[in-house]
Amino acid sequence: MSERRAAGIQRSSERGPSGPAPGAGSGEVRYRCSACGNLTRFDVVATRRTRAYHHFSVGGELTVEDEEVLDERIDSVTCRWCGASDDAIERGAFAAPVPDDQ
Repeated sequence: MSERRAAGIQRSSERGPSGPAPGAGSGEVRYRCSACGNLTRFDVVATRRTRAYHHFSVGGELTVEDEEVLDERIDSVTCRWCGASDDAIERGAFAAPVPDDQ
């Protein structure tokens, strides 16, 4: 459980399935582990500076809405499969593998 959920904070984007995550499929950078070939599972440590609208319910529950990323820096990326990091992680626009049955 994330610290945000443990503290009772909910982002408006976490409320349920409302389509892909912001920016998904919009040409954002993807990662590829050159050690094991992983394209899907990475631990990404990032530093962000954001502006957000905090909406508190009468009961005190916080929902973060209209969050805008003002600045973002990727500090490290580590492969979840083999633990490789730094130079072993390639950054680019990699296509997802096509299953053999198609």
